[in-house]
Amino acid sequence: MPKKRLDLFPYVLIAPAVFAATLVVLIPILQTAGMSFMNYLIYKPKARSFIGLKNYITALADPVFWISIRHTVVWIAGVISLQLALGFGAALLLNRNFWWRGIARSLILIPWVTPSVITALMWRWMYDGNRGVINDLLVRFGFLRHYFPWLSNDKTALVSVMVALMWQGFPFFTIMIMAGLQSIPSSLYEAAMVDGAGAVTRFVKITVPLLIPILFTTILLRIIWVANSLDIIFVMTGGGPGYSTYTLPLYSYVKAYKALDFGYAATLALLLAALLAVVVAGYVAKVLSTEDSQ
Repeated sequence: MPKKRLDLFPYVLIAPAVFAATLVVLIPILQTAGMSFMNYLIYKPKARSFIGLKNYITALADPVFWISIRHTVVWIAGVISLQLALGFGAALLLNRNFWWRGIARSLILIPWVTPSVITALMWRWMYDGNRGVINDLLVRFGFLRHYFPWLSNDKTALVSVMVALMWQGFPFFTIMIMAGLQSIPSSLYEAAMVDGAGAVTRFVKITVPLLIPILFTTILLRIIWVANSLDIIFVMTGGGPGYSTYTLPLYSYVKAYKALDFGYAATLALLLAALLAVVVAGYVAKVLSTEDSQ
């Protein structure tokens, strides 16, 4: 039996992508990992030295680190829950037939395509404690007696920024869920209606189960994106007041570009990656176990 020749052509085709991924992703990760074991202060280039796990020990004893961890978990869970709820509702509405549906589908993309900095500046203006439109509407309709400093109050600052990111990101859920809805055969709904199933039953028994693969992918992507987002927080509050809107990406950025401590910033970045890996792995395991049980 003649020996089968190894076809190198597929490997040649994929080699540029592997090289680019190595150059852009793998090498920076290795550099960051190495930096996390060093005393790496930009303003003291001659004092750079290997310090082992000292940065990690410092992080575990750092109260701001634990504040940032807590805010990061709340940030991920809160933003994604709000985006999923609003995106699902919008997708159900836009999946119906009405004469201006095409226009509505185009308009729903506006938050998603708006640059993050512009989104943050717009929401910061709307939240303004002196002349913001949100305060103006709430006072006019009697929900507030006086203007409220949403971004300057440590009780409301994080939630306020979460609402801004929710507004920016919910169209992604809408688009993905709407695509899934349009892939569901109408014959399934017709058969269920013949059997006497109501709207709620059809939604629970047909729509949701068939959308689970799309929801899985969409939520997974949003977990990664939301966990790493810091631009909206940075522009709207800068992490304040105090540490009330600090998340791990923002804390890492502050340590790197304000304190110029790249060693500690690298440590925070790797701890964020570890936290994200745990969250994603737990989510994937939960979804897979649910699918197996079904």
